[in-house]
Amino acid sequence: MCRSIKTLRPPAIPEEATEEDMRAAALQFVRKVSGFRAPAAHNQEVFDRAVDEITAATHRLLDGLEVRGAHVHTTAHG
Repeated sequence: MCRSIKTLRPPAIPEEATEEDMRAAALQFVRKVSGFRAPAAHNQEVFDRAVDEITAATHRLLDGLEVRGAHVHTTAHG
């Protein structure tokens, strides 16, 4: 794996996590779970869909967390 998944909420990071941060974490999760760094062509669609779904779930998680003692995480994700 090229990098570890990092914590994406304050105060672990001082600013809001970016789309790129969330997508990178989702990609690392899918790579770890699937055991593939890069999927074969016949697995590419399901691999990419999993990354998309985990990225969306990460948005929902971070948007819903209440971190006491830290500034409130608010974003507009569609």
